[in-house]
Amino acid sequence: MDLTPYVDNLRHELAVAAEAGGDEARALAERLTTPLESAARLTLLNALSVAVEEITRDLAPGSVDVRLRGLDPEFVVTPPPASEPYEEPAPGPAAPPLPVPADDDEGGTARINFRLPAHLKARVEDAAGQEGLSVNAWLVRAVAGALEPGGAARPAARGRRGGPQGFTGWVR
Repeated sequence: MDLTPYVDNLRHELAVAAEAGGDEARALAERLTTPLESAARLTLLNALSVAVEEITRDLAPGSVDVRLRGLDPEFVVTPPPASEPYEEPAPGPAAPPLPVPADDDEGGTARINFRLPAHLKARVEDAAGQEGLSVNAWLVRAVAGALEPGGAARPAARGRRGGPQGFTGWVR
């Protein structure tokens, strides 16, 4: 996204406003426009970052990241994982209806400090890179998946041939 047209528009609007103040105001506006360019770019980037946080919160477990390429921001959208295709249930006795959860206010985005061993951090970075995600987006997806019903690590189901002898391992 090229911010130059927005910064140029701000410069133009400042010049138009200065015209009403006469020659001194016009000269002052001309002296201020160049130093204000970096402040205007930073303000626009801050506004874009806040917008990205709001979009990511609504899109979770997907995410939107804003990255800088030189002076211009670039958006990276990671859609939520595709849901499983719908399959018609096999006919059988009707199951009791599931309770409807109450709507919760999820609130804003929270920031936490997360410490993990260096070797684990490297593995997280590799996994995020393989999926084309930022580490933050990968961690948000992993936490959201773990909190889904049936999403946390749990013992594997017993095999058909294994009988009631025990578990075969741990799965996600």
